[in-house]
Amino acid sequence: MGITPKQCVSWVKDCFTFKPEIQLPAKISVHPQGIDFFTAMPCLLPKEIGRYNVKVVSRIAGRTPSLKSDSMLFDSKTGKVLAIIDSDYITTMRTGAVATLAVKTFKRTEVKTISFIGLGNTARATMLCLQEVLGDNQVVVRLLRYKNQAELFVEHFKDLSDKITFQIVETKKELFEDADVIISCITETTGLMYDDVSIFKPGVLIIPVHTRGFQNCDIAFDKVFCDDYSHVKGFKYFNQFKSLAEIGEVLRGEKAGRSSDDERILCYNGISPLQRKVLTH
Repeated sequence: MGITPKQCVSWVKDCFTFKPEIQLPAKISVHPQGIDFFTAMPCLLPKEIGRYNVKVVSRIAGRTPSLKSDSMLFDSKTGKVLAIIDSDYITTMRTGAVATLAVKTFKRTEVKTISFIGLGNTARATMLCLQEVLGDNQVVVRLLRYKNQAELFVEHFKDLSDKITFQIVETKKELFEDADVIISCITETTGLMYDDVSIFKPGVLIIPVHTRGFQNCDIAFDKVFCDDYSHVKGFKYFNQFKSLAEIGEVLRGEKAGRSSDDERILCYNGISPLQRKVLTH
């Protein structure tokens, strides 16, 4: 269809900007067994567009892939079902585009180092979108070694070697130290990514796409941003955030974004049902 990563970033920016005109109830999750889930995500667009969609994301252990998503699209004026859509591509690219939009919106003035932890499809989608917004800026992209994923990631993006220097590191200390942007695409973890929040330098932007591993940053960082308040209101430290706003509020000029290059910022997007469930404990 010729959809470019740049177009995906533009679309998600539009969605956040016009969110007040859209009916977007909170996600609803059920848990059939263990940490498996089915999550329904409804959305009604404005009357003049006349579209209603509900996406169902599911995780079933032992299924390949374990995480999948499907959508039903309706004409909201007639109630007619227009399409049933395999939404794995939509989910992946939307997630990567939102992470990229967060980088564009909340990064410090100069970004020299971007660190990735978790190098699956979400990280690849994010890297695809990032290359569209980095322009000709030379950056170092650090990758945490895990099995052969880092090497496969470098090979996949070898055509970017003229403007990106890939570094594969062995420890989280090497990954996090002096990074300007940290993007976590790990879908499941226990405990904290790093106990000592002082490793995260002034001005850092951390984007935990799926995981809960940075909750010690919730009360230490200067500002927290999110897709939607309902996605984070169950977080353990929700009432202790120093500052909280939605991305859309910043894009519309209703709330301040980054105010200085020394602020440490946390931006939650693409929060998984599992993360929300665990963080309320």
